[in-house]
Amino acid sequence: MDAKALSKNPFNVVVIVAALGYFVDIYDLILFGIVRVPSLLAIGVTQDQLLVKGIYLLNIQMIGMLVGGIVWGIMGDKKGRLPVLFFTIALYSLANIANGFVQNMQQYAILRFIAGFGLAGELGIGITLVSEVMSKESRGYGTTIVSGLGIAGAVLGFLVADLFNWRMAYWVGGGLGLSLLLLRVSVFESGMFEHTKSKQVSRGNFLSLFTNRKRFVKYLYCILIGLPSWFIVGILVIQAPEFSKALNLKTEIMGSTAVMWHYVGISLGSFIIGLISQKLRSRKKALLFSLFSLILVCVWYFSANGYTANMFYFIVFVMGLAHGYWTVFITTASEQFGTNLRATVTTTVPNFVRGAIVPISMAVLFLKAKTDLLTAGVIVGSVCIGIAVFSTFMIDETFDKDLDYIEE
Repeated sequence: MDAKALSKNPFNVVVIVAALGYFVDIYDLILFGIVRVPSLLAIGVTQDQLLVKGIYLLNIQMIGMLVGGIVWGIMGDKKGRLPVLFFTIALYSLANIANGFVQNMQQYAILRFIAGFGLAGELGIGITLVSEVMSKESRGYGTTIVSGLGIAGAVLGFLVADLFNWRMAYWVGGGLGLSLLLLRVSVFESGMFEHTKSKQVSRGNFLSLFTNRKRFVKYLYCILIGLPSWFIVGILVIQAPEFSKALNLKTEIMGSTAVMWHYVGISLGSFIIGLISQKLRSRKKALLFSLFSLILVCVWYFSANGYTANMFYFIVFVMGLAHGYWTVFITTASEQFGTNLRATVTTTVPNFVRGAIVPISMAVLFLKAKTDLLTAGVIVGSVCIGIAVFSTFMIDETFDKDLDYIEE
């Protein structure tokens, strides 16, 4: 297939391999949320410390992703998209295999950091590569397939953790990642990157995002749009057992089941919001539709007092449908910047969002001590979604934007 035909085909080899990479990425990324309780109990954490220790390890993982996002983004613009894809998947696969052998909190924390550091490069580099290979009319379909299929990796994580113990679940994830390396040999480098590499231009200059006011503000808005995403996952879904108790649910909620149903919703929602963006020919309208939908579902979540477990899981699933804007969010960030900074931006933006779980969770714990868990969740969630809506209004529309240019 020639480059022109490939650029219009959303099921080309680059898209499929990127989707499979993100599938394994999400499996490993969300696996801790699925096996949090059994793994912590197995290494000696007491029942009353599960929330605090769980948030601590999640924060360590996200700090690793934050650091990794910067490193891999810079390397993606300096050395190329493909070398980063190869190295990161090898690193996080080996780290997750090692996670299956942990015996104490110190080992767990170190390995979650290393795994997060490796995981940080997969999505941003994959979306960058797909965006640059596809035509401007079709790239939204390509990134939608990457995200929609990739997010289904969380469902596999639940099924594996349900069939086997938590250690085996980590080993399976690592094995899947190493197996994917064999498929990566069929992927080729971005033509736009190769074209830019031949020019005397600064590539992957992370600091240049902060030295120009207009560029910095645009970059900041891209990050802020994603804030609700990890508030939803890191607080409302992964900590669903604690919220269900505060809501006086009639039956016990399993965190792993809540994660699975939410990611089933996100996988479907990614296709829905992605197609809405293509049909409306607008990234901003699709983002706003998703964010306002999230507001309605969050109100439903916090009003679920006395619900049954099945009804609560349904709310979490619907929340995933509304949460499907992640695809359009990453695509928008990728389209905002030139080829010499695109990998840096597309890789760092989602990882700054993931890293935001640290101040978000700290804010929830602080407010919980002053009020209660539900009030803390409502306040922090309202701030996150409000900031995201404002930021969406402030960015440029990029649906038909030609991406073959550089940042001066």
